Amino acid sequence: MRALVIAAILVGWLCGIRGVHADTGIPDDFPRFLVPGHDAEMDSLRRLMWLHYPGAGPKATLWDEWLSGAALWPAESHHMPLFRAQWDDVLSRRIIEPDGYVATHQHPSIAHPLGWPFPFWNQGCSTGWGWHFSLEQVPPGWHATEEKSQDGWALENAADRGIAGHAWNIELTEPGARITAPPMAFDTFQAPFMQLRWRVTDLRDAEPFLEWRTAEEPAFSPDRRMYFPAPAPSEAFAHTAVPLYTHPRWTGRITGLRIGFDNAAPGATVQIQALFTQYDTRHTINGQNYVRGCAKYFWWTRDVDFLRRNINRMRLATAFTMREFDTENEGVVVVRWVGHDGRSGIVYDEEGAKSIRPGYGIGNNYWDLMPMGHKDALATIYHYDALLTMAQIERDILHHPEWGVPRGALALDPERLEAHAAQVKRTGNRLFWNGDTKRFACSIDADGTMWDYGYTFLNLEAVHFGFATPRHAGAILDWVCGDRVVAGDTAQGADIYAWRFGPRATTKRNIDYYVWVWSNPESIPFGGQVQDGGAVLGWSYHDLMARLNVRGPDNAAERLAAIASWFDEVAAAGGYRAYYDGSRPGTLQGGGTAGGLGLDKEFFESVLVPQVMVDGFLGFRPTADGCRVAPRLPSDWPELAITRIRIHGLILSIRARHDGFDLTVDETVGPADAVFAAEAPPGWTADAPASPTARSERESALPSWVVPCRPGTTIRFQPPAR
Repeated sequence: MRALVIAAILVGWLCGIRGVHADTGIPDDFPRFLVPGHDAEMDSLRRLMWLHYPGAGPKATLWDEWLSGAALWPAESHHMPLFRAQWDDVLSRRIIEPDGYVATHQHPSIAHPLGWPFPFWNQGCSTGWGWHFSLEQVPPGWHATEEKSQDGWALENAADRGIAGHAWNIELTEPGARITAPPMAFDTFQAPFMQLRWRVTDLRDAEPFLEWRTAEEPAFSPDRRMYFPAPAPSEAFAHTAVPLYTHPRWTGRITGLRIGFDNAAPGATVQIQALFTQYDTRHTINGQNYVRGCAKYFWWTRDVDFLRRNINRMRLATAFTMREFDTENEGVVVVRWVGHDGRSGIVYDEEGAKSIRPGYGIGNNYWDLMPMGHKDALATIYHYDALLTMAQIERDILHHPEWGVPRGALALDPERLEAHAAQVKRTGNRLFWNGDTKRFACSIDADGTMWDYGYTFLNLEAVHFGFATPRHAGAILDWVCGDRVVAGDTAQGADIYAWRFGPRATTKRNIDYYVWVWSNPESIPFGGQVQDGGAVLGWSYHDLMARLNVRGPDNAAERLAAIASWFDEVAAAGGYRAYYDGSRPGTLQGGGTAGGLGLDKEFFESVLVPQVMVDGFLGFRPTADGCRVAPRLPSDWPELAITRIRIHGLILSIRARHDGFDLTVDETVGPADAVFAAEAPPGWTADAPASPTARSERESALPSWVVPCRPGTTIRFQPPAR
């Protein structure tokens, strides 16, 4: 079992991350970061960005928020056109269930087809049940079972046509055909879903169903039955997840299963690839990441057609989070899915003896080994940001009736969303704040236990997204920066940055809080596993942004310089794999091996780190009408220039100084009559040929100017005179 499963177990099918030493040919049209006196440092950041930029195309839903912005702003001629088309296509085709759940879009396994690829039914303990006539298209290592014959199955009004074409073939010879599985025994807690992998022909107007029996009720009965839809005829096998946990009589220990096809006439054929129990491996953060990814795509591109096609999908995803996790009543995300109650899959008795609890501790997010369930802090933080994001999108639509974007029954009231976001912030800061350690815990489980292992990533994201109150944000940075020691933590002070490029993911040794399949965490030393004292390069972005927001640009720039220095050493050694070759502390995870450091391979989010130049120090934000710029320069940076920023139909360069910034239109790559508005901080002014916008008063409290979309146009923005 790996320590962290990310997008591609088969890394080769994705855009591979090249070695640092191979990246000598950065194209001339790739953006540059220019700071006089800091040339070498800026060159290092540019090389770091180029190294990971080719991997910034769409991945699983998990990355929708993290990669979309990094992929869409660099005006680089090779990848940019592909990325824009790919992000439009992938976001528009994300599977969204009728109730609004957004699929994870992970690699295949035998877990929930719309969820994370593990745990699966027989992983770690023999607690579930499954029968696979074929394991075709399931990657090795992602099923932990074997193919079986049809021996032991009973057929009624059906004929066995043998196993062929990667399935058991059944002909329905009479109406009301049924098949019964061999005897089994499993607890319903281990099986919130049953999954049927199958395809059919000529099964028209049927209502298939699954029936079950128990030791107490040994006969099949219609009151222990659940219907599910038959798939349309197709060459592909349908993966039907039957949500049996919603049925009130799906309880106790199951001893028998029967599928009824409800066929009204003979002649249909059914091909069954597998029938098996299934844990609920859905994630609680998919809808939030999808909504934020869509918004970023729209704000960078101003692709109104994309918004028309996807706005109701975004609304549905937002409403799902609010309803499914009862956020308006609870004020935070509360997860009631089976196996997601926040309790650990590992428990110790008073003598220290360990017990494994199958079915407990299923992950909810990127940090897939840790439960984080019931009252879920990370999902709550993302929900807060998604609410504000969706509120702004709804305001954009209201301000632009000419776009023709539908409102209708699914439209969300931006004031309601903003009020709910304020409620979530208040409640979350109260519930998740650990007064003893003065930082946020990751969850409060169904027993009321607060789990806190010093989750730096969660706390820094809370600061970055504005979820943490100013008092809490200050306490978090005091701890992470080493100025405040938390008693009982394994890593304290300077040791929090032992890996140099960023803080440890956690600062307290954790051998207690995991999904049951990760049953021997004590066998790996602290720092040898990403989720226990290790580190992920991409999350240094949130560290930098949090420092910038709380401790100011000088503090953030000092941390950025340390990252650049580390990266220079890595490059000189020949890349990540050569640098961490065993000659120094640190083991790499990726490409199928576990380790303590997430840098390359499936860690696509490493591209986030250089984005602090755009999002942070330049203070650049795309908007529906243009951009917002609010520079925050370190005291020893005389200026910061960033070239080739692609936004809407323009390519811009921006040069920020301590006394203002210049915005230059380098190229137009969109409609010639497009209106582009630039916003600056309160009290700032702009010179000609910019003109104040008529819309600024009702859209934003910030001053806004229309920028002529003509190549060579430069507008100077200046702060108020002191």
